[in-house]
Amino acid sequence: MALNGDAPLESIATPIVSSLQLFSLANKNVFITGGSRGIGAAMAIALAQAGASICLAQSDTTNTATADAVRKLGRKATILKCNLRDMEQVKAIFPQALEVMDNRIDVVVNCGGLLQRKDSVDITEEDWDNILDINLKALFFICQAAGRHMIPRRQGKILNVASLNSFIGGDRVASYAASKGAVSQVTKALSNEWAKYNIQVNALAPGSIATDINTDLRSDPVQYAARVARCPSRRWGAPADFAGPALFLCSDASQYITGEILVVDGGQMAS
Repeated sequence: MALNGDAPLESIATPIVSSLQLFSLANKNVFITGGSRGIGAAMAIALAQAGASICLAQSDTTNTATADAVRKLGRKATILKCNLRDMEQVKAIFPQALEVMDNRIDVVVNCGGLLQRKDSVDITEEDWDNILDINLKALFFICQAAGRHMIPRRQGKILNVASLNSFIGGDRVASYAASKGAVSQVTKALSNEWAKYNIQVNALAPGSIATDINTDLRSDPVQYAARVARCPSRRWGAPADFAGPALFLCSDASQYITGEILVVDGGQMAS
C-alpha cells in the first residue's frame, strides 16, 4: 500500500491551547488490546476520564469490568472478541472496531501480551511461537491496520507496550525478552515511516508491576524482596502508575514526541 505526500504544516504543529486542553481526548476514539485488566485497564479508564470513547478487544468478552468503569464515566465502551493467538481474528478486529467507532479511530493502544517463565533449554517451538505471535506478530498487524487508516487522515497515535526486558535479558524469559525487544524496534521503525503523516508511534516499558503476569514472583518472598531491593523507589509499580504516561503519549501533549520507549520502572534502569 503506497501512500505519498506530506501532511500540511498546520495539521502537524502542536496546537496552541491551554496546558490542560493538551491532555484532552474529548471526541477521540480509542482502540485497545489487553484492556480488560491490569495496566491495560488502568490506561483505558484514564483515557476515558480524559474524554475518549473506548473499544476493547478481548479474548474473554464476559469480563466487562473495564467497559463498566468507562460507561460509569459517561463514555462509550464497546467490547469486541479477539484472541491474539488467532491471526484471522487479529486481521479482522480493526475493521470491526471501525464499524462500531463511526469509522474513525484516533488512538491505538497495544497492551495485550503473554509472559512465560521457563528454562531456555526447555522452551518448545510451540512455546516460542505462542509468545511471539501474541506479543509481536499480532501487535504489528494491528499497527499496520491502524497505519492504513491513519495515514490518509494525516493524524493518529499508536502506543505499544514494551517492557524492561526490551533492554535487559531477564531470567527464564528468553521468548518474552525477544518479543519485547522486537516491540521496541518495531515502534521505532513505524515511527520513522509514519512521523511525516502526523502519526506518533511510541511505547511504554513497564518494570516490576503488580499485575497477574507477575503473580508467581510476588508470591515468592525472596523474589519479591529482590525486585524491591533492585528498584530505587523501593516498591513494585501498580497499574495506576501508567495512567499519566499513557494519557501523555496518547494526547496532543506529546505531538512532537515519536519513536520513544518511555520506561516506567521506579528508576531501575537508571540504577
